[in-house]
Amino acid sequence: MIKNTFTALFLFLSVLAQSQVLQLEEIMKGDGFIGEQPFYGRWSVDGKKVYFEWNPNKELGSSTYFWKKGMTAPELASPAEAAFSSLDFKMKPNTGVAYYVQKGALYSYSLTDKTSKKLLQQSNPISNLELASEKGVLFFIQNENILKFDTNNGTVVQLTNFKEGKERDKEVDKESFLLNQQKELFQFVRDQEAKKNWNKAKADKNKTDFPKPYYYGKQNFESLKMNPKGTYATFRLVEANDVQSEIMENFITKDGYNKSVNTKQKVSAANLTKSKYGIYDVAKDTVYFMNFSSLSHIQDKPKYYKDYDNLKNKAKEDRALFVQSPTYNEDGSRAITEIRSQDNKDRWIVELNLEKRTFREIEYQHDDAWIGGPGIPSYAYSSGTLGFLSDNETVYFQSEATGYSHLYTYNLTTNKKQQLTKGNWEVRDVTIAADKNTFYLTTNTTHPGNREFYKLATTGGDLEPILTKDGAHEVSLSPDETTLLVRYSFKNKPWEFYIAPNRIEATLTAITHSTSKAFEAYAWRSPDVITFKAEDGTNVNARVYKPLAEKSNFAAVIFVHGAGYLQNAHNYWSSYNREFMFHNLLTDLGYTVLDIDYRGSDGYGRDVRTGIYRFMGGKDLSDQIDGKNYLVQKLGIDANRIGMYGGSYGGFITLMAMLTKPTEFKSGAALRSVTDWAHYNHGYTGNILNFPETDPIAFQKSSPIYFANNLQGNLLMLHGMVDDNVEYKDIVRLSQRFIELGKKNWTLASFPVEAHGFKETYSWIDEYSRILNLFNSTLLEVEK
Repeated sequence: MIKNTFTALFLFLSVLAQSQVLQLEEIMKGDGFIGEQPFYGRWSVDGKKVYFEWNPNKELGSSTYFWKKGMTAPELASPAEAAFSSLDFKMKPNTGVAYYVQKGALYSYSLTDKTSKKLLQQSNPISNLELASEKGVLFFIQNENILKFDTNNGTVVQLTNFKEGKERDKEVDKESFLLNQQKELFQFVRDQEAKKNWNKAKADKNKTDFPKPYYYGKQNFESLKMNPKGTYATFRLVEANDVQSEIMENFITKDGYNKSVNTKQKVSAANLTKSKYGIYDVAKDTVYFMNFSSLSHIQDKPKYYKDYDNLKNKAKEDRALFVQSPTYNEDGSRAITEIRSQDNKDRWIVELNLEKRTFREIEYQHDDAWIGGPGIPSYAYSSGTLGFLSDNETVYFQSEATGYSHLYTYNLTTNKKQQLTKGNWEVRDVTIAADKNTFYLTTNTTHPGNREFYKLATTGGDLEPILTKDGAHEVSLSPDETTLLVRYSFKNKPWEFYIAPNRIEATLTAITHSTSKAFEAYAWRSPDVITFKAEDGTNVNARVYKPLAEKSNFAAVIFVHGAGYLQNAHNYWSSYNREFMFHNLLTDLGYTVLDIDYRGSDGYGRDVRTGIYRFMGGKDLSDQIDGKNYLVQKLGIDANRIGMYGGSYGGFITLMAMLTKPTEFKSGAALRSVTDWAHYNHGYTGNILNFPETDPIAFQKSSPIYFANNLQGNLLMLHGMVDDNVEYKDIVRLSQRFIELGKKNWTLASFPVEAHGFKETYSWIDEYSRILNLFNSTLLEVEK
């Protein structure tokens, strides 16, 4: 076999001459080349203005801009107005008064007079402002305790008295010969003792109503919250685990000395915590703890235990739980909360009776893989869709019971459960109207890659379409719910803000324009979103970038998106904007590019979401190979001239492809890659692979480092040295394996100042010039 490098060089130079419109040095500037898009849109508290963060003038950072009806273009807000616009206002309907906390002080704001009034400021800041059911009464936290502020009469009362550590032992006179002798001999000593006892008895009769201290020791004290009636507070005590953290070294520092930084805890069963869910009864000045041992399925063992002799016959026991703070109805008469098992398999929604310290289970969800999906928390401290309707007794939540995340209600009085939305699509986001009789839903009803906006009655019925064109709509309702602030984008059109009326099939009116002339000068492709069949019959979506037939070099690159649970084969502007532009550049050079939403990706329901359970590098990798077959069979690509690249999870898949399927891809570039899942973080990894102590099989078959001996193709690895997500140590360990195994066809590019997400343009340029050179030097060679 003789490689015709002359032919390859001629082909490369001919397509290169046609691709000078895009320069790597320019597109790797990212938003500096595209134009910085606006973000964080919100309404003013009175609904007269919209605010957002923006940087249209290429300054060092974004600033707050505002727009209101009648303006031709947004204007820069003053620093004071910008700070005010981001505050978390608390307001009851039809009162005209909002309350907020700023710099630790409590304020009120009159919507009529448009004036603020400082109500309370002390040396210790306040936080966690909540409205009581009683008009004008507020609760807030100060020094880890709840205080009640009654604006009607200006009184402030501390309701709880939690303290860290333990109570000091009371001083007690020790019995001794001399002590007893003094009492026996001297009337003065006896009189002093009698007076002391009389004063104590009198003080006990006139005891203050200030709450007595409750000492919680060295445990972590979390999620203190008062119910709207001010009668019960709930909290969580979590035993602190003594678990070692990773240490990362910074080499490029201001003073020239290395700096060691603690980063994350590795996945481990040792990270499971013991916790207690407490209730403080204000009237009784007493703390109680809830017992959840009667939850259904609380002692069920995970199915994977059957694969291990040391686990399959393990005695049953209550699993570790995580209990969220309660959600209350409007008048505080009912409370619900969500409970998760810490092994990630089960979720319960329960009604709490704080007075009786009991609960009633109203919803149970289980997944043999892990609980998750839109509106359903995937991690202990995350929150999802959960609330009350206007009748104060009907709860709404989301469930993947049908295989897709949909919206449900449950009436606590009639015990009737109702599914409000149905279909092979997902409810992505839920907003409830102020009167709590209407839902506003973001869904992907028309296509997995769209984000549409609908209206739905809380009693159910048909979805009323408001914003449904292809692309993505991020919507914020005005306070009076008549107008929408919409952040919208399409595949080749970056995010901009628009205004629209809140009505069926609304029309968007742009209020920002962010893209630069340089960006607009190029005809960006709108990649087709295609579907191909995986080997097991599953439909897999992908973006495909195709060159003109006369420019095709019959080589292809497969891009693997990161995060695992993320979607990139969609109809809106990608967070991978540099990669989008790089794919256009590759297509100009004659390459075909395929960007696959592999198994484990977001947007396609439960089975796709959990398709990688216990085997990362299984179906997610076979989907890449099926994508390769699509390129060969449908688009005429040369099977021997296909490369792969990706970052983070995409880098991991690239490594798995090069090491477990070594003859499938000619070359691969792996960026910031996980090489051994036992060294990644706890929450993400524990969901998918369980724990290395209990499921070592899953970790071993999912970790590239165990397959280093199989490397055949050309491998480029690139990694930031101050990556506190996927440690630089990950790639160092794999490099040592390659060295020990005598592998030669790999290279490692290290970036001393870059973390997981690169920041510096010069790093992006260096990184992607190496990737481009890899593909040009390995995929454009033609064999004879």
